[in-house]
Amino acid sequence: MNVSARQKVSLWDFITGSVRLVRMTNLIIVVLTQYLTRILLIGPRHEWRAILGDVNMFVLSLSTVFIAAAGYIINDYFDVKIDIVNKPERVVVGRYLKRRWAMGAHQVLNVLGAVLGLFVSPYIFLVNVFSITLLWFYSERFKRKPFIGNFIVSLLTGLTLLILTLPYPANRRLVFIYAVFSFFISLVREIVKDMEDIKGDEAHGCRTLPIIWGIRKAKNFVYGVLFLFVITLFMMAHALDNQILVVLFVLLLIPLFLLAYQLYRADTRRDFKASSNLCKIIMLLGLMTMLWA
Repeated sequence: MNVSARQKVSLWDFITGSVRLVRMTNLIIVVLTQYLTRILLIGPRHEWRAILGDVNMFVLSLSTVFIAAAGYIINDYFDVKIDIVNKPERVVVGRYLKRRWAMGAHQVLNVLGAVLGLFVSPYIFLVNVFSITLLWFYSERFKRKPFIGNFIVSLLTGLTLLILTLPYPANRRLVFIYAVFSFFISLVREIVKDMEDIKGDEAHGCRTLPIIWGIRKAKNFVYGVLFLFVITLFMMAHALDNQILVVLFVLLLIPLFLLAYQLYRADTRRDFKASSNLCKIIMLLGLMTMLWA
């Protein structure tokens, strides 16, 4: 398939392609996660109507969405050849959107994200510029390196929660626990996705953990991350003397053990895709525990 071949693209194809390009579902999840964190963890919960109407919160969340969307665009921009092998049905850049338009959209969204962050706080602006820089180097270089690319994505995932504590410092330690939760489950999912995409990654010179170590050693590394994940969560919950949180994390052990078992049995691309989807479910379950935290 030649994605750069000239072809007539309908308006509907352009719109649906653009929606896929920026991962609209993921962006909606980012917004919901930030607002749930703001209402349920930072609070006060009874002022949820005022929080929903808070202009600063809206602008902060919008800036995060713009930067995340720009990150998805530049990631696909650099990964067209790899995605043709791994996910040919999802290739957008070069098929529905010209490469120069993709780069232009990336730049515009980044500028808007940075400027909106400055509207809220100069500290938000600095964090946003830091995130934009990391996303560029991740897509251009670090994604193809062992572990560091996985770490960057996971760090930025946790940062989408931590950034809320700059303008809203209440219950900062509780927010930090959920940021750590997001970091670890994202790290596991990123490594599992590398196992899923090993064929295309290897064909284009990537040096991800599954490629340089092999699937078996990469799995063992994920088991280690899961163990550290569980220990860290319980230590932090204990440090807060939050028994409800401890009980909630005990319940989360069930899907985490299921993930470990599923990964142990995984052998095909389809198996690793199922493990990646289970990571998404665990992330959702973790967010749901905010209701009782």
